[in-house]
Amino acid sequence: MTVDQAKLNEFMGRAVCDIGATLHAGLVVAGEKLGLFKALAAIGPATPAELAHRTETAERYVREWLNAMAAGGYVQYDAATKRYSMSPEQAFALADETSPAYLPGAFQLVTSALKDEPKITAAFRTGAGVGWHEHDAGLFEGTERFFRPNYVANLVTSWIPALEGVEEKLKRGARVADVGCGHGASTILMAQSYPNSTFVGFDYHAPSIAWAQKVAKQAGVASRVEFAVAPAKSFPGRDYDLVACFDCLHDMGDPVGAARHVRQALKPDGTWMIVEPFANDKVEDNLNPVGRVYYCASTLVCTPASLSQEVGLALGAQAGEARLREVVEEGGFRRFRRATETPFNLVLEARP
Repeated sequence: MTVDQAKLNEFMGRAVCDIGATLHAGLVVAGEKLGLFKALAAIGPATPAELAHRTETAERYVREWLNAMAAGGYVQYDAATKRYSMSPEQAFALADETSPAYLPGAFQLVTSALKDEPKITAAFRTGAGVGWHEHDAGLFEGTERFFRPNYVANLVTSWIPALEGVEEKLKRGARVADVGCGHGASTILMAQSYPNSTFVGFDYHAPSIAWAQKVAKQAGVASRVEFAVAPAKSFPGRDYDLVACFDCLHDMGDPVGAARHVRQALKPDGTWMIVEPFANDKVEDNLNPVGRVYYCASTLVCTPASLSQEVGLALGAQAGEARLREVVEEGGFRRFRRATETPFNLVLEARP
């Protein structure tokens, strides 16, 4: 074997960055739990002792944490004053939970998914699945907190308006089913935005449904929003004006069967909105930073989830529009189009 030293050095440098990023993820989660990001953003340039006092934490830990964050570019360090601070952009992404760019939920998702590495490694040998419900509980909360900022930024402002005639129906009053709703972030957001419509969220995971019911009450929309435990292939109700599936079709064991059931549950002029991770149709076109995130998540969570269910089609999080079209059309839909997209999502519209 002949090794090109320059290429080896380049690869090792990339690996060092990845090792640091993996360790860094745990510290982001810890920093959010302890309120370190929010406190630093609020008080401005601070010493480790000042930040520790503000957050009632130990100064020695805070000092080491701040140095790790500064090395990663998540906070700023002034060598002259020996104080740490956050730029407006860092604070927007790390300290403002209302921000559409809020990141800590993504790190919670990542660290929770990694806890189940032994289960996934074992599944490689057997080919068996690992159900969504079998993961660390932090994954469920992290997933909701990761996707919610994206929904806040796009769902009502661009995704729904991109669908043919759907926004008008929602404003007048429509019946909506959110299938695979998880903690209900998308369901509640739609209910808050369209007060004349009624919504029901379905998910097979009972703890997530219980969480969603609690949050709906807190949000003041419980009179127009219901949540129920039900699988995608047999959720109850008919004559829905809109059925939505947010980042979950690829997780289903039998997405074709789910498509058939959605087709039966819709009104003749109803719409199925399918939001999926952005992906091109060819593997080589997905070999980029976003594709890397999705392929990794798909290996740890999405593909095992599908393989744990009947059929186990295992579309994966990078299925691409062409493959998704095949699934939707096999389920009985005649009209299918890409309504809009973001760097992270495809928004697809299917109609009978």
